[in-house]
Amino acid sequence: MIRRTIFFFLVTAFCITIFSFNKDEQSEKKKQKVIRTIIVDAGHGIMSNGGHNGAKGSFSYEDEICLAVSKELVKDIHKEFPEIKVVETRPTEKIVALHRRAEIANENKGDLFICIHVNSAPAQRKSELIGEKKVTYYVGKGKNRKKKTKTVPQYRYYTVPSGAKGTETYIWGSHKNDEKELAMRENAQMFEETNFEKNYGSGFDPNSAEFIALSLLKTKQYFKRSATLAGLVQDEFTKVGRVDRDVKQRGVGIWVLQATAMPSVLIETGFISNPEEERYLNSTEGQKELSQCIIKALKNYIAGLEKQQQDMETGDSRKSNNPVSKDVTSFLKMIEEKEKKLAK
Repeated sequence: MIRRTIFFFLVTAFCITIFSFNKDEQSEKKKQKVIRTIIVDAGHGIMSNGGHNGAKGSFSYEDEICLAVSKELVKDIHKEFPEIKVVETRPTEKIVALHRRAEIANENKGDLFICIHVNSAPAQRKSELIGEKKVTYYVGKGKNRKKKTKTVPQYRYYTVPSGAKGTETYIWGSHKNDEKELAMRENAQMFEETNFEKNYGSGFDPNSAEFIALSLLKTKQYFKRSATLAGLVQDEFTKVGRVDRDVKQRGVGIWVLQATAMPSVLIETGFISNPEEERYLNSTEGQKELSQCIIKALKNYIAGLEKQQQDMETGDSRKSNNPVSKDVTSFLKMIEEKEKKLAK
């Protein structure tokens, strides 16, 4: 009898343990469903001829920084979110075609696409007064022609690195006429690819109004999530003292944001054209700080999605108290207005 009782309690305890473990495991899996796969895209890369692709600083290149920050981010995601699969579109220094980056993201059914880039701004032209010079000139004609002199200031003209600094995070946006230089720089790689027309289609123009309108309708469902994550990323950068250049839309189409079927952000981590920023971007401390800011934004983003999921499961239709990013309401309204114009 005693043996039966002991056996009964042992079996009961074992079943409770297994049930609790399975319940916890199922609960954990349930939480993980909101984000299963994150795509990390290191911008640009070294081309087949050995040349760098992207912006150039005084001692470094954009593609080198993009890869270093991306590697740090991948390592931190594995550490903070071991249950999440991470896929790198450019795991080495070698360049990867833009169309292939989007294919990798879509083939792996990514839930988020995070693209790491570095910004650049043109040098500033300045002048300095270095003295004066007497210049001879004539007035009048014929007998009335007279010789005169005047003092003319002399200047030295030179350029200095741009003082632009800080971070800005982009989501895919509808067409407008400014910021074309930014988009042309990011899409330039596409037109250098050997099989350009085969990969993208004959006569394809990623900056055409027609393609942008089509992409706008295709990715409409991801706008709000993309804008929310972008705002959270900028919030975290601000907290560590980085200059906040806000959440923005790409002025014209950027292929990796247009062609990825998931919420997507492109993070300009700083200005390689600014000597102070270039040193920061190349430093171990700077790269770790940038990665940690993105990780904290991801935590808030995932927490918000889990809260939404929980509210849906419990039937709570009240407004969710999700972690709030910077106010992106006006930003989203602007997008909606552009949608209406394109739909006409």
